[in-house]
Amino acid sequence: MYLRVKRLIDIILSLIGLIVLSPVYLILIIAIKLDSRGPVLFKQKRVGINKTHFNILKFRTMRIDTPKDTPTHLLENPEQYITKMGKFLRKTSLDELPQIWNIFVGQMSIIGPRPALWNQYDLIAERDKYGANDVPPGLTGWAQVNGRDELPIEVKAKLDGEYVEKLNFWMDTKCFFLTIVSVLKGDGVVEGGNRKSEEITGTKLPGSSESK
Repeated sequence: MYLRVKRLIDIILSLIGLIVLSPVYLILIIAIKLDSRGPVLFKQKRVGINKTHFNILKFRTMRIDTPKDTPTHLLENPEQYITKMGKFLRKTSLDELPQIWNIFVGQMSIIGPRPALWNQYDLIAERDKYGANDVPPGLTGWAQVNGRDELPIEVKAKLDGEYVEKLNFWMDTKCFFLTIVSVLKGDGVVEGGNRKSEEITGTKLPGSSESK
């Protein structure tokens, strides 16, 4: 029952977000285009509810000459590929804003386990143990507010399982406000090779060589 209410909340809040944040989108689009050549957005294949696949959207944070099909943390001196605007976007998590569209169309939820890459088989398998692949993935979740990028896969999957077990309005509200605190504090973000568990080149928009 709550999942239906949750979906309604997602639609309402994401629509409001798209409208209210439209000036921010415009500013970021202009800044990204002025900072470096290439598309504003890139898309990446991720795992959705019931292990279906969808393309997650993000603002581009890396140069278009970044080696393809290489995880960021395996690049030699990855900092050289991250744009000036990209560093700002990653540090503030503003590169995730386009995912509000993913939420609006029903591919994601505001709160839920962060969608794994299609080839993160170890994380997907661990989440299967807890039923964490059977709920909509989220823009942020319980694991993100309890360690974010620093968590090993086993711990992350277990936290995702705790979220599924306690899934209710209070849990989502708690995750939402704790996320705001985490973003403001910059907790759990490792620059340069950040987001190691997620970073790998996915499906890209034309002209994009994003490795993230």
